[in-house]
Amino acid sequence: MSDTSGWGPQPGTHGWHQHHNPHGWYPNPWGPPPPPPPKPGVIPLAPLGVDQILGGAFATMRRYAKPLFGPALAAYAVLAVVMVAAFGIAYATTRDDVDALGAQATFSWEHGGPILIAFGSLWALGALGALAVNSFVQATCAATLHEAVLGRPTTFRAVCRRAWSRTPAVAAVTLLLAFVLMLPVGAFALFLFSFVAMLLTQSLIPIGLVFLLLLVVIPLAAWLYVLFAFAPAAAVLETAGPLTALRRSVRLVRGAWWRTFGISLLAGVIVTIASLVFQLPLQFTAPEPRPADPNTSASTVLLDQLRSQSGLYALVGLLGTLLTQLIAAVFLPLVTALLYIDRRIRTEGLAHTLHTAA
Repeated sequence: MSDTSGWGPQPGTHGWHQHHNPHGWYPNPWGPPPPPPPKPGVIPLAPLGVDQILGGAFATMRRYAKPLFGPALAAYAVLAVVMVAAFGIAYATTRDDVDALGAQATFSWEHGGPILIAFGSLWALGALGALAVNSFVQATCAATLHEAVLGRPTTFRAVCRRAWSRTPAVAAVTLLLAFVLMLPVGAFALFLFSFVAMLLTQSLIPIGLVFLLLLVVIPLAAWLYVLFAFAPAAAVLETAGPLTALRRSVRLVRGAWWRTFGISLLAGVIVTIASLVFQLPLQFTAPEPRPADPNTSASTVLLDQLRSQSGLYALVGLLGTLLTQLIAAVFLPLVTALLYIDRRIRTEGLAHTLHTAA
């Protein structure tokens, strides 16, 4: 059986579970209680509740830690090495311009232009690298979940091979989702700009219009984001192209938008709480910088503050931040992919196909 067997669209099976009951796990008021649904992997092969979706994500992280976190760690490590090397090259090529610009009282395009070009290119490289890495990590989550649902073992190499082949499709979908998220960000930036304009002109019209724009854009962005949320999972589990994956997501989310939104929001809240549980104790135990002397230069004060944040405290804080970011990067796509599987179980009878495959 191929890796993709049983995961493509199931034509003619819409509402299958509502008319057939081959395993007897749906309620039967006239007989003995039905047996539990089969559970070859991390979730039962039946419509999933919130506890089963979240529990399935945690179980996948626990049982498949190596093929799940290994590729993510490797991808982020490669991105970090590339960005550090690119930063070193950018600084080395513009060092003389940086020194010359720092010695001038006013900005000069003669020295500022090369700096902007070099570090603008660095930012573009970082954005493309982040897109590729995040898309690859999302693909590894779906590829690992493919085996976790069926209860089959998998390896680091197998997950990487399958995820890499689907990364371009996931990246195309991620670009669209990033554009959707940029709508409220851009509207908020416009709101701040209009607020400054109001302070300067004493006019309430600009900020009032932008506030109305925010009220429209934020719900629209949330609606679109949830509507396309299943596209990365469809791109991997169904080997669908970007446009096909987007259409599949819209079809599956239809009729379950609020449920998808609520469970995704709950997963985000869990990640936020876990991050705060780690970061708040560090905030309270942060070492105090030495009192600043009024006669001390600003650069010396800044250096003292950096030194006070270095050492073991900085190492623990950095490792903790990386760990929480890694968990978030894996946990949220797993929850979304499980929601995708749940919708297919409910609307396409995927449970029977998965039970046969397992």
